[in-house]
Parts: sequence; structure tokens; C-alpha cells
Amino acid sequence: MHALPHDHTGTRIKRLRLERHLTQRALSDLSQVPYSTLTKTEQGVIAASPHVIASVARAMRVDVSTITGQPYMTELRADELDVLIRPIREALDVYDLGPDPDIRPRPHQLLADDAEKLLVAVRAGEIKHVASQVAGLIQEATTAAHSAATSEGWLLLASTYRTAYDVATKLGFADLAAIALSRMDWAAHRASDAVFGGMYRYMRALTYLREGQFRTGERLVDMGLNILEQADPGRERDVVTGQLHLGAAVMAGRAHDRGRAEGHLAEAGRMADQTGEAVKVHWLSFGPTNVAVHQVSVAAELDEYGDAVSAGRTVRFPKNWPASRRSHHHAELARAQMWTGDIDGSFANLLASRKAAPQQARYHPTVRETYAGLEAAKRQLPDSFLSYGSWLGA
Repeated sequence: MHALPHDHTGTRIKRLRLERHLTQRALSDLSQVPYSTLTKTEQGVIAASPHVIASVARAMRVDVSTITGQPYMTELRADELDVLIRPIREALDVYDLGPDPDIRPRPHQLLADDAEKLLVAVRAGEIKHVASQVAGLIQEATTAAHSAATSEGWLLLASTYRTAYDVATKLGFADLAAIALSRMDWAAHRASDAVFGGMYRYMRALTYLREGQFRTGERLVDMGLNILEQADPGRERDVVTGQLHLGAAVMAGRAHDRGRAEGHLAEAGRMADQTGEAVKVHWLSFGPTNVAVHQVSVAAELDEYGDAVSAGRTVRFPKNWPASRRSHHHAELARAQMWTGDIDGSFANLLASRKAAPQQARYHPTVRETYAGLEAAKRQLPDSFLSYGSWLGA
């Protein structure tokens, strides 16, 4: 029996298709997903790739989260994370109300230190801790920014909004992530900071990547690159520019545009040669390692899973590389190995993804789709596989 017999991705696609009175052939034509791929996905015989999910969601005019089933509320309630979302929403809502008379913010440096700690913690995979702290910090930083009206204050506020975006994205709250991003842009405008403006376009482009709206995402990448040209030359600008190219490479890969994907990867590689490993620059983890990791992701998006697995074998992480990025890479590599038939290797990387950042892996749609694909392979797997499914909530 399928690990998610009543509500896996395939059944959600089928349910939405029937609600729209579409045949499988009609949805295949509308989405440009091959008919055999669509039918096997609906049956749960194969896992749904990000490209298939985005294409089907676009064809049926629904959000990708409707297809993936995010946010995973049963697990969020079990982990007591659901109660932390509302305070973040409320903190984001008061962005333009000026100083709160009931809040006496601490000195700027103390707030900046706390904001930096949250940026580090979310990249260490400590999502629950960050979610419990970020709302209060946003409220304090909001009053501080309005009171001081300095570039430093607005940039600090933008940083807290970015952390709220990170939490919302990792937990599957796409609407909340979009609000946090708009607040980040609002604060960055007041600081007149071109680098933060470029980062905002990068993060916003990723939201369109997830929804399969590649043309809009590409336009945002181009806008971000143009804005970064206004920033002072230096390593900071180069890092954000390189990261924009990495995001654009994955987007082009998911759109199955090999030439554009390879071009962006090459440009990111050139920038990484200049910057070296720059993990701590805006905590984007940019550098040669991130370029290598994205080569795996791009190959997988192009459905060249053998190449993705080969590239993945060469990746070596620096000691200070964030756990969240390691976890994401292991999930991507697990997906590629599943499609090549390396079931044991795939499950080993799912375990590695959980070990690196368990809170992130539990809510990662790629982890869940890969687990479902392994289960559907009907191969003998260790008892720990079923334990892993129970941990996921499958």
C-alpha cells in the first residue's frame, strides 16, 4: 500500500483534474506533461518531479502548494509550530504604523546581534527556535527603525523580514513568505541599499520558480542584476550577483532550457572564482561549493539524473557550510538517485538530509516526494524506512 494512500500528490492531481472535468489526456495537453508520466503520477507509481508539479499547477490555475499539500498542518500541530505562525503574521502587519508606544527597543547593536543569531540559526536548521523568536524581534526592530530613521535601522529591519521569509518558506506558508518579502523590499528601499534590493529580487524570483512562472522569474533576475550594478563594486556585490545567477540556472533548468541554465552556471562559476567561499556574506553560502551543488540541482531539473548523481559524488562540504544547505543537497541527490534506480543510495541520502537538518527535512516537499517514490518502487527496504515514513507523518 502507498505510504500516503488517500492524499499523496498524485491523488491531489487527480482530484483537482476531476473537479475541473478534465480527462488525463486533456490535462496532459494543457500542461505539456507526457501522458504516461501524468497517469503514473496520479496512480502513485512514480514520484512527481518539481517540473511536473509546477506544470500541472499552472495548467489547472492553482498554487503549487495545492498540489503538494503544503503546509503540512498535521505535522505542524504535532511539532507545536502552527501556533508560532500567527504572531509572525501580526508582526509583519504593523510595518507602517510607526513606533509602538508600548515597546522600548534595545540599542541597535544588541538588536543586530540577535538578528544575526537568527540568520545563523535558521541555516543550522533550528526552525522552531527561530519561529518562536522572530516575531518579537520584528516588532522591536520596527519601532527602532521608525524611531531612528537611519539606514542601519532599516537594514536591520529588512534582515528580520528576511528571516520571517526563511521560516515561512521552509514550513510551506507561501502567502506568508510573499508578505515577508514585500516587507523586506519596503525596508530596503528606505535604506537605499542596492545589494538588499538585488537580494529581494533573487528571493522573489525563487517564489516564481516554485510556481513554475519562469518568464516572470527571469525578468526579476534581470532586474536584480541591473540593480546590483548600482551597488559599490566589491565582494558583497559579487556574491549576491553570483547567487542570482545560481537561482536563474535552476529556473532555466526547470523550464528545460539547457543553454540558458549552462550560461548562468558558467557566470556563477566565474564569480565564485573571484569571491572564493563566502558562506557568511549575507548568509547566502555562495562560492565554489554552492556552484557545485547547483550543478547537481540543474542536472536533475533537466531530467539528467545520471549526470546529477555523478556531479553529486564530487561535492565536498567545507566545515562551516550551513546544515540547511547540506540537507537540501542530500534531498536533491536522493531524488536523482531514485530516478536512476539506486534505491539504497537514495534512502541513504534521505537519512543524511534528516541528520543534517531534521526540522527542515520533515517539511521539505522533495524529501516527501522522494520517500513516496521509493515506497512505490516495491523494493525491499530496511525497517528504518518505515520508521522514516512515520517520522514524516506518512
